[in-house]
Amino acid sequence: MATRVLLLTQWFDPEPTFKGLVFARELVAQGFEVEVVTGFPNYPGGKLYAGYRVKFIQREVIDGVTLTRVPLYPSHGQSGIGRVLNYASFAASSLFYGLFAAKKPDVIYAYHPPLTVGIAASLIRLFRRVPVVYDIQDMWPDTLKATGMFSNEKALKVVARVCDWVYKRVDQIVVLSPGFKRLLIERGVPAQKIDIIYNWCAEEMVCAPDAPLPSHFPDASRFRLLFAGNMGKAQSLETVIAAAELLKVRAPAFMFVFLGGGVEVARLRDLAATKGLDNVTFLPGVPMPEVGAYLAHADALLVHLKKDPLFTITIPSKTQAYMAAGKPVLMAVDGDAADLVRAAGCGVVSESDNPESLAEAGLALMRLSQQERLEMGRKGQDYYQKELSLRVGVERFGVHFRQLRK
Repeated sequence: MATRVLLLTQWFDPEPTFKGLVFARELVAQGFEVEVVTGFPNYPGGKLYAGYRVKFIQREVIDGVTLTRVPLYPSHGQSGIGRVLNYASFAASSLFYGLFAAKKPDVIYAYHPPLTVGIAASLIRLFRRVPVVYDIQDMWPDTLKATGMFSNEKALKVVARVCDWVYKRVDQIVVLSPGFKRLLIERGVPAQKIDIIYNWCAEEMVCAPDAPLPSHFPDASRFRLLFAGNMGKAQSLETVIAAAELLKVRAPAFMFVFLGGGVEVARLRDLAATKGLDNVTFLPGVPMPEVGAYLAHADALLVHLKKDPLFTITIPSKTQAYMAAGKPVLMAVDGDAADLVRAAGCGVVSESDNPESLAEAGLALMRLSQQERLEMGRKGQDYYQKELSLRVGVERFGVHFRQLRK
């Protein structure tokens, strides 16, 4: 008899999420019976998606996955009250459904953030005696403090205590990096209760080796280092502009390409223009299915985050996408992400927020032969398939689900 899994997650397709329909479908393909309990789509804008309205309950079946939507208060703006109502309303609805309406599962998978999902899962576990696998994608309260969402120290301590309460009550914790595991152990969580399962990427979208050259993308007469994704404060991309200024004279053929949007784009454009940098170009964001063509035509791919203790235990999601695409990676993030690139042998590493280090790492990639860069990309792709892929990750979750089944 198939193991029955209830996936408890506030965010699900069509919202952007790491563990959405792709995850649920793969679980079904690997022999699990799956019900997803989620809200009505409103993330990240806080407005209900077109074609949806909040109801008491809405059910559908997609590719063998039973999807149950329960009511919540749509909100995701700067309002703290709105965000709290958003989190609390989904937690209350999912708790009610999980206690009184859901067919009893063999195991519950709960996605964090927000923490309120963990609270709901823990209470369902208490009353229905169902084991819980808790997937931590953001380390609270650390992330709340680092992003400025919460600054009140008393509130942060309350969040920390509630986190500890949830950690004690769930049966298995899954984290996305070795650093997350080390931090939880420091906070008193038993090591044997924590497993590291790396995130995967949208594999079918990032791999497009035969795609034609996108319009406005620099041609092969220059060495093109591509940064693809959100450009916000956390990415600290003024460091990259400073590295471009250094390389303008040292390596005129070196080109930095920025693809995407974000709150920092206008400022970065102005900074590059002020410095007269002709080795920097900005391209507007494109739908995810089109990103693969840009990755395919870059000579190397850049990951950069500001220097921050939190980011040393973070592996940015674009890392897996870059590796799956089979391109060399320039990893300018200290800690676990850099260790992953070293382990795979798929790129070079530079220090976060250090223009000189970044420029030297870029030159090192440029000086390699095309064959050496192809080999580097192949190593990343092989490592991704063996250690990080959707199939591998879901198999590892499956082991926990089957072991916890009573």
